[in-house]
Amino acid sequence: MRLSKSIWAAATACFVLASPAGAGVPGEQAARLARDLTPLGSERAGNADGSIPAWDGGLAMVPANVSHQGGHYADPFADDPVLLTIDKSNLGAHQDALTAGQRAMIETYPGYKLNIYPSRRSCALPESIYEATRQNAVSGALGGDGDTLSDVLKGIPFPIPSNAYEIVWNHNLRYRGYKVRRTFVSAAPTREGSFTPVKVRDELMFDYSSPRVSSFAQLNNTSFRYLQETLAPARRAGQLLLVHEVVDPAKGDRRSWQYTVGHSNSTPRVQRTSAIAYDTPQIYSDAMSTADSFDVFSGPLDRFNWTVRGREERYIAYNSYKLSSPTLRYAEIIEPGHINQDLVRYEKHRVWAVEAVLKPNQRHIYQRRTAYFDEDGYNMVAGELHDARGGLWRVQEAHLMQYYDAPTCFNASDVVYDLVEGRYVIQNLKNEEDGIDFNASDINDNTFLPEEMRRRIVRR
Repeated sequence: MRLSKSIWAAATACFVLASPAGAGVPGEQAARLARDLTPLGSERAGNADGSIPAWDGGLAMVPANVSHQGGHYADPFADDPVLLTIDKSNLGAHQDALTAGQRAMIETYPGYKLNIYPSRRSCALPESIYEATRQNAVSGALGGDGDTLSDVLKGIPFPIPSNAYEIVWNHNLRYRGYKVRRTFVSAAPTREGSFTPVKVRDELMFDYSSPRVSSFAQLNNTSFRYLQETLAPARRAGQLLLVHEVVDPAKGDRRSWQYTVGHSNSTPRVQRTSAIAYDTPQIYSDAMSTADSFDVFSGPLDRFNWTVRGREERYIAYNSYKLSSPTLRYAEIIEPGHINQDLVRYEKHRVWAVEAVLKPNQRHIYQRRTAYFDEDGYNMVAGELHDARGGLWRVQEAHLMQYYDAPTCFNASDVVYDLVEGRYVIQNLKNEEDGIDFNASDINDNTFLPEEMRRRIVRR
């Protein structure tokens, strides 16, 4: 079903005015997930001019034209041509399909450009997640001021969202596998482009997606558990971070522990900390990103008022196999001012545009943030972050990719551009590493205990 602009305008007005609290949709609405909507709630049909195709199921298995082995992914769309390049010379003709952040990057950096490719709606998840999503559609409930939820499990919580809070929850709880291990590099280059790669190995257990969990109550208010260990450079090697992310912040805060090396005045200790949240500087970002910008956005929603601006057609970084290729060295990606834009693939997709304004009684370094969520998987794919005076300060971009063997789709890497500093931080680069392992079966509950951190310290 195609919706006219007038219908979408009316729907947007309802979103903005709707109370954040609510319950699941009626059964007849949920039935749309098998008809005009995809199993996750996006529109099956393409757009009016054909630049966005219909969803045909995505890449739910390894494509026939690639040979996939290990933690890296061959590009199934390597033969696609560049349809259009947008830069300062033709910005005016194409700005309606660009985000405010993209326009700012083009206007700020003379060599910045976007190479536009054919749109491929590749996102796909396991059938078990689709089934859980259908159940969530009728049972899911939003509470408080929109920052709590209940009666959902495994799938997208609100595939037919009625307000901005539900859209953000869909991002926070989207499917990214169950037991996952990654080795990646983060870098915060100087204005001249020099950088020291920070190499990290992390392990995740997404409790929300666990096959062992059969009810929302059984989650024990934990959506995922995360253990991060720094491998390089030498002065940082051995640092550890453990996080237990909560589902409902009204029932308890995020639980985190930290071990930092390099202090000679005390015995090394694993310490409980409450600092890994909201606007505290993100580790390894050189203070250019915040804790709640991990995974582009993560954590509680309670410091902002969230509203839906509408569903929009935008060029976003998508099917980022080229940028993620193991044939690339980090020095080929990282350049002064911005990453090498010849390596980034942009496609036109429909996104939910969401605005967040800081509540009067809350504190955060960002006064306002705009977030764009891909309709096919609810991944946050881009964002704009505004300072206390309302000026555009930072621009976010995620490089989305379909991991077709899992199957799941989420960001392969992400970057925050600081327009004031003229610098940026890029995270989750895996080109020179082993990549990502979605079958890390040796990860277990003991992996995410403070005692495991102490064991790793002693083992060294």
